[in-house]
Amino acid sequence: MKDTFDQVSYQCSKIVTKRYSTSFALATKMLNSSIRGHIYNIYGFVRFADEIVDTFHDYDKEVLFDKFEEELEASLRDKISLNPILNSFQHTYHTYNIPKHLVDSFMKSMRMDLVKNIYRTDAEYKEYIYGSADVVGLMCLQVFVKGDIEEYNRLKESAMALGSAFQKVNFLRDVKADFEELNRSYFPNTNLKELDEASKKRIVEEIKADFKKGYEGIVNLPTDAKFGVYTAYKYYYKLLNKLQSTPSLEIKNARIRVPNYQKFGLLARSYVKFKMNLV
Repeated sequence: MKDTFDQVSYQCSKIVTKRYSTSFALATKMLNSSIRGHIYNIYGFVRFADEIVDTFHDYDKEVLFDKFEEELEASLRDKISLNPILNSFQHTYHTYNIPKHLVDSFMKSMRMDLVKNIYRTDAEYKEYIYGSADVVGLMCLQVFVKGDIEEYNRLKESAMALGSAFQKVNFLRDVKADFEELNRSYFPNTNLKELDEASKKRIVEEIKADFKKGYEGIVNLPTDAKFGVYTAYKYYYKLLNKLQSTPSLEIKNARIRVPNYQKFGLLARSYVKFKMNLV
């Protein structure tokens, strides 16, 4: 029966989330069980696409990406895929009527990573951020509001800002890997060979503005989603603070992270605030 295959597919997306991002998996676990699996399904999809363009260096990435995109289109059309990650994603896509243009924008930004290394203008930068991060936040928002169009439109801008903040924190944290290993430079008008404190401060302030706007949406999220999203927000803000206090030279030479004991401390404090209706 297909139900068994579907259950296996959902478990695959959950495994992908846990293996690739302990932080995101922890935040997702804090979501209500009615929506948790769907966020795993979205993460599994975006992670696989990202892996193709970022890590499969010994293979023809363009060929692999083309095949993945063909399978994606078929899964959305046929409502099934023998690729369990795409099979689980199409289920969420159809269950919550995720707009197709969000998926298309995401795939466009992922494909840009195959051919584009340097983002020289704000327009290029914003287009990439929208497709690689903002739309992922919007896909998740569609699940959080259970397809309620009015609520979706009310929280849309905040969800995009939070997605941008998360992505930009990742960019700043991964400067060494992106620049030295993948030869990529996402921040416009920034010399990553000589990242200085002034440039870092400008980037940090930009991210903080995104976080501020994103938080405005978190406080208005449905209860089923609020704690999980707030947990992710607190983790990424903590990571941003560590990056802010880390000398630029060290950011370029090492990957800054939040230790597990601090993650669990953040989780505990976030839970207390959530239960006391302080979020």
